[in-house]
Amino acid sequence: MAGAERGRTPLVVGNWKMFKTSGEGASFIRDLAEALSGVKDREIMVAPPFTGLYEAAQVAEGTCISIAAQDVFWEREGAYTGEVSATMLADLGVKAAIIGHSERRQYFGETDEWVAKKVCAALDHGLQPIICVGESEEEREAGATAEVLAEQVPVGLSLVRREDAGRVTLAYEPIWAIGTGKTADPGVAQEAISLVRREVADTLGAEAARMTRILYGGSVGPGNIDELMAQPDIDGVLVGGAGLQVGSFSRIVRFEKP
Repeated sequence: MAGAERGRTPLVVGNWKMFKTSGEGASFIRDLAEALSGVKDREIMVAPPFTGLYEAAQVAEGTCISIAAQDVFWEREGAYTGEVSATMLADLGVKAAIIGHSERRQYFGETDEWVAKKVCAALDHGLQPIICVGESEEEREAGATAEVLAEQVPVGLSLVRREDAGRVTLAYEPIWAIGTGKTADPGVAQEAISLVRREVADTLGAEAARMTRILYGGSVGPGNIDELMAQPDIDGVLVGGAGLQVGSFSRIVRFEKP
């Protein structure tokens, strides 16, 4: 694995979005932990809805699976109806938070500046931020992928201290490949992720870029995982629909080493 050769442990994250009750999620984690027993050389996360985080964290304790949240707010506490702080998530046993997912940006007005503040809050309270970046289909067709990434990545990382760079993960998720069945060709994904790594280097330094894990997200499934993970800059995947079934997610986690 190219990323592993550079000291970056592969990471597979299943984003459940608005699926699974707390009971369904707990049952899933039990079955997944059994299916993945013996997996040692990669990290596995699932991101349930807020309502399922407590039970998920309880069931996942002592297994190979850790729990991520799908969002986090940047304030510790206050009059912010409907929001959940990093302190609250850490208190539940949550280890990471997805920040700036394309659906958050598209439907709820998430901005790069909000992403930066959420990343800072996550780091300050011991959570691993997973920062999502990526272009729309229109932007891709206009040849603006590099321009979009050159804006999203530096702003998203703007409040990160260099000593914290190793705790940050990024996920390149082209919006045109989210839930559409379209997947970026592995070579295209590699090219975009190499651009993301270059932006990390320009923002936080070459050593930070070498350490930072960058995932690919966008219609990832058992049929394309091996080829994606063969790319030198792809350190893991952010999985949507295929992460909702134990069988398909287990196959993704057990990707074949190139």
